[in-house]
Amino acid sequence: MGWIRTKLCSIAKTSTPAAILVTFLKWIVLGSCVGVLAGTLSAFFLVSLEYVTGLRNHHPWLLFGLPLGGALVSYLYLKFGKNSSKGNNLILEQIHDGGEVIPLRMTPLVLFGTLVTHLFGGSAGREGTAVQMGGSLAETFGRLLKVNSVDRKILLICGISAGFGSIFGTPLAGTVFGVEVLAIGLISHEALVPAFIASFVGNLVTSSFWGVSHTHYHMGTVPAISLPVLLKVIAAAVLFGFASFLFSELTHFLKKWYSSVCKNPMIKSAVGGIVIIALVYAVGSRAYLGLGIPLIQDSFDKSVPALAFLWKLVFTSLTLGAGFQGGEVTPLFAIGASLGHTLSGILGLYAPFLAALGFIAVFCGATNTPIACFIMGIELFGSSGAVYMFIACIVSYLASGHTGIYTSQQIGVPKSQHLRFPLGTTLGSVKQYNKKKGRRKES
Repeated sequence: MGWIRTKLCSIAKTSTPAAILVTFLKWIVLGSCVGVLAGTLSAFFLVSLEYVTGLRNHHPWLLFGLPLGGALVSYLYLKFGKNSSKGNNLILEQIHDGGEVIPLRMTPLVLFGTLVTHLFGGSAGREGTAVQMGGSLAETFGRLLKVNSVDRKILLICGISAGFGSIFGTPLAGTVFGVEVLAIGLISHEALVPAFIASFVGNLVTSSFWGVSHTHYHMGTVPAISLPVLLKVIAAAVLFGFASFLFSELTHFLKKWYSSVCKNPMIKSAVGGIVIIALVYAVGSRAYLGLGIPLIQDSFDKSVPALAFLWKLVFTSLTLGAGFQGGEVTPLFAIGASLGHTLSGILGLYAPFLAALGFIAVFCGATNTPIACFIMGIELFGSSGAVYMFIACIVSYLASGHTGIYTSQQIGVPKSQHLRFPLGTTLGSVKQYNKKKGRRKES
């Protein structure tokens, strides 16, 4: 392997076209390898997730095992996880030139933890699991090849893209998500081709080779472009952004609150499980457990309660805040789709149309990835509503402010030219910076 690498480098130095060709061929191989690994694990995860969800639906009593399941997973992370408990944020930190190692143990831990969460009824997603598996596999693959720091960063981006693209069946959105999520307002163009190869191959392996299908939704009739419709879409998008803001802030607050009340992570998760059980009986519905896919489907095809979006938001924030494993994105889809369905009656717009906009826009506001979410909308719903989808994404992106579900996401370019942040400021440190800035003004 070393001889081949030396030979390719010497060829690349002879001319610009040769250098580009060698780099392209290298990332076809490396990106494809990451895609195969991530796609295979995503297929296994999706099949397993469907199985445990079916078990929970057929055996409602499993809900009462949520406190014990959460305590077990927290124990495993406490005993064996080390820095794996940082989740997606660990991967983002390492791409930003971090000095830690992303351990391979992250893959089995997050896989097992997410399946336990869904088996017993926690409200969580699946993107976090796919991204963490892809990132840890890419890190291990890079260590085996002894890649340099630049290639390591690109490989980790490939892991994010491959995991995301394969878990949702959206290879183009997966590509852009991997290069856009690192820093607000910036895109890592050097990783664009490798990320596409990894995401494309990952999705191909999951869907074509392993035959795992993805859920599809239909946007239905798209209204003709007119000023009244545009104004209504903008108003809805502002609310989608506010929903993203509320979800992110509530989840972060609950994580801190649970940790302050329960110092022991096992007790924290057990208490969180008890809270979820109590809330199920207080609300009188189990519709807000798990991924929320039935809630999404009803938002497009049937009807949902007016406050369904709020209940799903609260259930998911309580679940993740208590330390249960899983992602946020699919619940964000459910929050957005059900909120769009509710707003359709108020704004007088077609329910599936507004549900589709909410589906991508709430996700956009929480991840600060407007281009990836716009592309995802086209991949999932077609291009007929492209103008409306783009408007919904950029307005929600702005309305959510400098908040998000990934605290290690950096602010590359602020959302307003009137705002200034030091280089390297992350979403997790924005409040501290604002407090220091306020104290300086007072003094």
